[in-house]
Amino acid sequence: MTFRWLRAPEDLSPVFTVREDVFIREQGFHDEFDERDNSCWHLLCEENGRPAGCARIFPEEQGVWHIGRVAVEKPFRGAGVGAAIMEACHRKILELGGSAAVLSAQCRASGFYEKLGYRVTSSEYLDEHCPHVDMRRTLP
Repeated sequence: MTFRWLRAPEDLSPVFTVREDVFIREQGFHDEFDERDNSCWHLLCEENGRPAGCARIFPEEQGVWHIGRVAVEKPFRGAGVGAAIMEACHRKILELGGSAAVLSAQCRASGFYEKLGYRVTSSEYLDEHCPHVDMRRTLP
């Protein structure tokens, strides 16, 4: 498994392909891409040269970074790819001077994030058609 950090104007199409597969085709979201993509750090995870997963990070407030658009392609699920992506995001946030991470988790995935040390910080809300909660973790 290899990880690459990308930023616009680099070619982000491999990251966008993973997000399109997972969030649009599989889960039915419509508002997947936004202007923030132009200023984020994007992580691409590849296995044998094939895109396996992705995430993006951006600063939210002093020392706090937002992790979002965490996605793993179906063939790579259950093999630790999601946890490896999150760990790579944590390392990058620390490298960039951050001390905490926040995210908006689909409720069905909140248990995954809790195992990684995140705690729920909001009531449940809908993002498009899907229930979400906000979560936070102090790093490291």
